[in-house]
Amino acid sequence: MEYSRARGFLFCDFCGTMLSLKSTKYAECPLCKFKRSAKEISEREISYVVTAEDIRRELGISLIRDQEVQLSKVKKKCEKCDNEEAEYWTMQMRSADEGQTTFYRCTKCGHKFSEN
Repeated sequence: MEYSRARGFLFCDFCGTMLSLKSTKYAECPLCKFKRSAKEISEREISYVVTAEDIRRELGISLIRDQEVQLSKVKKKCEKCDNEEAEYWTMQMRSADEGQTTFYRCTKCGHKFSEN
């Protein structure tokens, strides 16, 4: 069996449209009325992988990297060097009915710490 036929058993050989199962005997192309025997289709599987990047691209979502965002600064004493200023950001780490976790990064030494 040729490669395209093995992979494209659910698609019309002539126009490439997805076939519709019209009865227990055959599948038909809704555009050009090409027919394929149901025996050729039965017990075949289609599998594919959808990545997080595929979903983001489809939904038009882009990732925001730390380097691209200017973080807000707050007076917060660093646990490591005693500097009095840190950048901060928040993330929802637990269930929605619990508070966000606040992450801090010291502006002097870069030490990261958090508060729940």
